[in-house]
Amino acid sequence: MAIDKRAGQPAQQSDLINVAQLTAQYYVLKPEVGNAEHAVKFGTSGHRGSAARHNFNEPHILAIAQAIAEDRAKNGITGPCYVGKDTHALSEPAFISVLEVLTANGVDVIVQENNGFTPTPAVSNAILVHNKKRRSAGGRHCDHPVTQPAGRWWYQVQSAKRRPG
Repeated sequence: MAIDKRAGQPAQQSDLINVAQLTAQYYVLKPEVGNAEHAVKFGTSGHRGSAARHNFNEPHILAIAQAIAEDRAKNGITGPCYVGKDTHALSEPAFISVLEVLTANGVDVIVQENNGFTPTPAVSNAILVHNKKRRSAGGRHCDHPVTQPAGRWWYQVQSAKRRPG
């Protein structure tokens, strides 16, 4: 793999995003039902999209979190749900959306103390440790890191057995 000629150089203006605008798009832009470009698209590790393209917006995250809550109830999953976030722009809004839905559904949620950030392996390890110690398996975790290019985000759901859900 060749090293990019810009490696080690400061970001160019064209690489930067307007974080306030992106966050507003997360809350304000609504996907059009029936528009395939606006649909949730799960890949190997989660849903990827962009708020500006109407495919990573609050309605998507609310619906996914509700589906997780309903799946847990249907399958008798009573352990906590581990929810993580990272330092990227849409992680905090998506984190809040997920917490609102899960807690409204009576799901016990565990998050990083002091509103901290959590790499996916740390959340996965916490689930495995929890499940090893208890008969009531922990449920799933949700994580919100970034993928490239800038402005593209993903939402990951991982089962208690460390498989994408």
